[in-house]
Amino acid sequence: MAGFCLCAALAHADAPPRAETRPQTLSAHGDARVDPYAWLRDDSRSRPEVLAHLQAENRYAETLLAGQQPLRDKLLAEMQARGAGGEASLPYTENGWEYRERYPDGAQQPVYERRPVAGGEWRMVLDAAERAKGKRYYRLGGWQLSPDGRYLAVAEDVRGDGTQRLALRDLASGEWLPVAEGGAGTDMVWSADGRALWYVAADPDPYRPSRVYRHALDGKKDALVFEEKDEGYTVSLSASASRRYALIAVAGSDSSEAWLLDAQDPAAPAKRFAARRPGREYYLDHYRGAFYLRANPDPAGFGLYRSAAPGGEWRTLIAPTANREVESFLLLKRHLIVKERGDGLSRVRAIAWRGGASRTLALPDPSYRVWFDRNPDPDSGRLRYRYSSLTTPTSTWEWNLSNGKTRALWQPKLAGYRAADYRSERLWIRARDGERVPVSLVYRRDRLAKGGNPLLLYGYGAYGMSMDAAFSAPRVSLLDRGFVFAIAHVRGGGELGRRWHEAGRLANKQNSFNDFVDAARELARLGYARSDQLYAMGGSAGGLLIGAALNQAPGLFRGAVAQVPFVDALSSMQDPSLPLTVGEYGEWGNPADADAYRRLRGYSPVDNVGAGPYPHLLVTAGLHDRQVPYWEPAKWVARLRERQWPGQQLALITEMDAGHRGQSGRVSRLAANAREYVFLLTLSGWREP
Repeated sequence: MAGFCLCAALAHADAPPRAETRPQTLSAHGDARVDPYAWLRDDSRSRPEVLAHLQAENRYAETLLAGQQPLRDKLLAEMQARGAGGEASLPYTENGWEYRERYPDGAQQPVYERRPVAGGEWRMVLDAAERAKGKRYYRLGGWQLSPDGRYLAVAEDVRGDGTQRLALRDLASGEWLPVAEGGAGTDMVWSADGRALWYVAADPDPYRPSRVYRHALDGKKDALVFEEKDEGYTVSLSASASRRYALIAVAGSDSSEAWLLDAQDPAAPAKRFAARRPGREYYLDHYRGAFYLRANPDPAGFGLYRSAAPGGEWRTLIAPTANREVESFLLLKRHLIVKERGDGLSRVRAIAWRGGASRTLALPDPSYRVWFDRNPDPDSGRLRYRYSSLTTPTSTWEWNLSNGKTRALWQPKLAGYRAADYRSERLWIRARDGERVPVSLVYRRDRLAKGGNPLLLYGYGAYGMSMDAAFSAPRVSLLDRGFVFAIAHVRGGGELGRRWHEAGRLANKQNSFNDFVDAARELARLGYARSDQLYAMGGSAGGLLIGAALNQAPGLFRGAVAQVPFVDALSSMQDPSLPLTVGEYGEWGNPADADAYRRLRGYSPVDNVGAGPYPHLLVTAGLHDRQVPYWEPAKWVARLRERQWPGQQLALITEMDAGHRGQSGRVSRLAANAREYVFLLTLSGWREP
């Protein structure tokens, strides 16, 4: 039945577009490779022949997937109903005000409101829908209120390319004041008196956050206070827990350093805390007269250290071990809160400053995600944290640090969802080299049939980022129709600490692909899926994972969804004019080096498309994407079209007004979820009862 449905869909589709071939020979280290689709690159995003090809692909995809529209509409309605509109987030208190975020019924964009702690009506601080009017794309990147609560600073992406424009609003008069029209980042910090705002700005070409400016409310020209000229490093900005400093973090692939801006003296120059050195990273905070650092001077990984002053000695507070390292920390008046990672999971400990007594937060699920919520009052004896698992909707909790008790402060109301109907598990699979790889999975209890389910395997595996198991309300629609969902925590991520990252980058990158393929095969062997009903999904660097896995095991998966996939890795890493290339040599290697070139040449998906047959594929791109330019997925699909077999669904959808993060509105994002899930459901042969 599934095969019949696919053939019927293709019979009504237009002929797939074929990109013109204009061979270009690229030579390096004695190797010549031919790129027939290099002409698809257009940095201006305006060349008519390129736009015409992308639009032809979009029309073909629309026709190809048209028969799925009724089910897409049904899933979208489910997803919208499940996430109750109009529900407000849990308020938090800061500087005498309560703040909350709220989505009106059916709204694409949120509103932000506040009221005095003493009580009263909620007042509008920011209406994102109003700011989005007349724009094809709008996403609020961040916002910060001045200490006196009068001025609101916002960072807004109005082009979809990730660059921000900054604006200030005088909440007393309602007047909007422009700050930076473009090329800014999302990080902003106010001075203690609220008369100056520091913000990060980016180089326009290539896009790299590299400078910090000070904007004064007196109307003077913005002053450059810091600039990082090494293209391998990027700049970010945050406020210290003490609010005494604005902290500039300068980070590369394997080293970092911090600079201090005095919040009480905004005109003072930036002061370096400790000079960078290869192989050492440190991330800084300040509280109660001392500096605290998450750092890795120890080969075992990240620990926690304290220093009295810039340039001073680092005293060890928590040393890393082979099985545990510090992931993040929070400084409160009576307790040090530390999030540590061990055995593939995070745990949270509270350590009393006086006496050193330690208490660990109990968490109920086999795999989960836990992180700190806003805790603006360090004098509080309570910790707010967020918790989510594959079966537990993301909720806000409070931990009483005196007696260890927890209570739920806010839990979303999801229409028709009962957590007891679903089961999550955590497995360890053995990869081909003997390494144990963690896998998190979830399914609906009454839909699991041993060896009979379709299974969607998700992966990322790069930059030391941990893909912890978290809840997705849209995913419930997939589980309710019999899918098992699994995350392979492959090497290259950070799930098992620094060593896990090292084991999946540079010369070890092949481990990421092996882990993903081996996890899929093992899950089928264990009965969580039919061997002919395996599906793959990944985005960005996870798209590279998917593309390489399909090249190396093309018959393993029946279908895949690749979201803004990084698939032309060799060409991109050879081009230092692209925004992320130089800064990512430490992750993928610099192909100017012959060994790095050979490795990238061996797994870059575009360069290794085989004779096939490949699985059914839905590929997405964003025209204004700076992180993974649209031409990477476009060139990959063009290569795959050369080998497209009769009956294969191969669709490329380019969002013409969006970038790396896809559509900006909440309903639009749900529609994208519905499209991807219905693509997979149709491949699995699902028919609505």
